[in-house]
Amino acid sequence: MSFAVCSRSVVAPAQANGPPPRPRVAAVKKAVPSLSYLTIMRPMQNLTKLRRCPRAVAEPAPTYSDRKMFQEDASLAEIDPEVAEIIANEKHRQIHELELIASENFTSTAVMTCVGSCMTNKYSEGLPNARYYGGNKFIDQAELLCQKRALETYGLDPEGWGVNVQPLSGSPANMAVYTALLNPHDRIMGLDLPHGGHLTHGFQTPKKRVSATSVYFESMPYRLDESTGIIDYDALEKSAALFRPRLIIAGASAYPRDIDYARMRSIADSVGAYLMADMAHISGLVAARIGTNPFEYADVVTTTTHKSLRGPRGGMIFAKKELIDRINQAVFPALQGGPHNHTITGLAVALKAAQAPEFVDYQKQIVKNARALAARLMEHGYTLVSGGTDNHLMLVDLKPNGIDGSRVQTILDLVSITLNKNSVPGDKSAMNPGGIRIGTPALTTRGFLEDDFRRVGDLIHRGICIAKECKAATPAPGKLADFRAYMASEGESRSDIRALREEVEAFAGSFPMPGL
Repeated sequence: MSFAVCSRSVVAPAQANGPPPRPRVAAVKKAVPSLSYLTIMRPMQNLTKLRRCPRAVAEPAPTYSDRKMFQEDASLAEIDPEVAEIIANEKHRQIHELELIASENFTSTAVMTCVGSCMTNKYSEGLPNARYYGGNKFIDQAELLCQKRALETYGLDPEGWGVNVQPLSGSPANMAVYTALLNPHDRIMGLDLPHGGHLTHGFQTPKKRVSATSVYFESMPYRLDESTGIIDYDALEKSAALFRPRLIIAGASAYPRDIDYARMRSIADSVGAYLMADMAHISGLVAARIGTNPFEYADVVTTTTHKSLRGPRGGMIFAKKELIDRINQAVFPALQGGPHNHTITGLAVALKAAQAPEFVDYQKQIVKNARALAARLMEHGYTLVSGGTDNHLMLVDLKPNGIDGSRVQTILDLVSITLNKNSVPGDKSAMNPGGIRIGTPALTTRGFLEDDFRRVGDLIHRGICIAKECKAATPAPGKLADFRAYMASEGESRSDIRALREEVEAFAGSFPMPGL
């Protein structure tokens, strides 16, 4: 039998079976308070076999290079070559195609740096200096800076206006406004989708409430005067007097003219309604003081941040000071959780860029380019809704040319020209609309000028001519599904498609591309 003496502790003799009994020193001292510790330990001094535990030797602390993460933090190409290839292909597409979607743009390297930064790691429910998580010192600094720059960019007095920069995009921003200012089933009026409006402005069909805004609220659209392509303000005023909406939305996703916000304000006041301006498409123009200014008339202004403003993909809500607390509560906790801090940081950078004189020149060039392209398309015999443009986009009605937006978009995709089919007044189906929407911000960002856009107009015209020929060659020319099947099997075999694509890609690839 042996004992092990470790420091001041005593380990009792090991038994043949089972663990050693627990030490009874404390129990003995408690039972016999007069006995000293040495008295209790003296019988053990006669033991002949004693051994002392060796002292623990401290190992050297691991260095930074010795420590390992649970997953290797290597490059994207090493970790996921499949995704890396997808991104590389998209980069090639953006460089070598003509990007004409009115709601798209190319953001800056500085903004992309923020969006891909460590700011994405932090969770920060709440508002600056009122968070539900710790560690938000620098997140608060970024969001407060973004708010400050947002108000400065649009010339707003912080005593009269507030801004929330947390909406994840434009649609959540709009829903937050409705949540803040309305009760369920209150009435709203927005521009009808086939006439240039947006889904979130209350769109519904005779058989279906398509948008959540038409599910939770009662919606009546207003429309264009189809003879002019301009909003019919007189009809809007009459409808509002009968419908008596709680909120009127002034904004669009495919409307090429300035909006008469003063008239909209007058109509809203006549029925006691809030006026909300959705400036998502024109926020860059408004920042540059081009066109009419919604802030002079609206109670609330919403916007996305990635279109003509050229920021990351996010949203903002500006509101009169007396409404901003309700807006903030609607964004969080009513509709969203933690904000995307990397996006907010990138937006702060984009807003700083929007305050530079060069940004004003850029926005002016966007409008010049749009007018040059519109004029060229009309020279080729195309009908433009409203007969032209005041801003960054145009809407082409293709029905007089015997073709539709879906077929034209299909062919232009094959020749590396990117735009979108779009409803125009008189359309019956949003899936097979009669028009196309074209915008100039993205290519203006790359340095395209008026002459370049005139050439773009020529290239679009050639693509439309090919679409008409392909429609005629389709076995069942009346069915869109048959047209798409025909193009999937025969499109690459057509020499005119291959030749036009090569010309387009060579032309597009000769211009610089920011951030890539």
